[in-house]
Amino acid sequence: MPAPHEVTCVQHLSSIKQLKKKLRLEALGRRDALPVDYRIDASLRIADTGTASLTFAPGTSVSGFWPIRSEVDLRPLLFHMREKGARLCLPVIIDKRTILFRELVRGAPLVETGFGTIGPPEDAAVLDPSLMLVPLAAFDERGHRIGYGAGYYDRAIARLKDACVNPRLIGVAFNCQEVEVVPDEPHDVPLEAILTESGLRSFD
Repeated sequence: MPAPHEVTCVQHLSSIKQLKKKLRLEALGRRDALPVDYRIDASLRIADTGTASLTFAPGTSVSGFWPIRSEVDLRPLLFHMREKGARLCLPVIIDKRTILFRELVRGAPLVETGFGTIGPPEDAAVLDPSLMLVPLAAFDERGHRIGYGAGYYDRAIARLKDACVNPRLIGVAFNCQEVEVVPDEPHDVPLEAILTESGLRSFD
């Protein structure tokens, strides 16, 4: 029979997950409600800000994402970063727990890679990104994020840190996805900054 403190801990974690789920659904609902022309214009502003503000050395591995549903369209920013010398990569789902980042090469085909995404095929090089443009459902003013609930990025970041890669984490979202407070969990890693249509906001 579990000890009382163990029961309390389980109940607390369950409460956090329920709150995160609520915040996620509300933030995604606001994002889905944005007019298409607003999302296009906001994505272009994000690309302009990111191009001007994000610095990296030529040859740096940068992970992005191809937009699904009502996400920010990162493609204009990614193409600018490639022109500045970035090696681009996109996440691909390997199994129910794992994503890897395959190199995005100009002219190479894209294939379905799970979760409604497309990305480079199996023969593409696997990179360990040192700069990650992170998709998210919600974020707060401290730089904490809520993902889509599957934990892929949390595990990928942990794997990179175990391999002595400490990637810079830049969240990408629309302003409407900000929430007052994201409840913390032990595995959470705060973002370095968030990139929205209002600009690049850095966190301590």
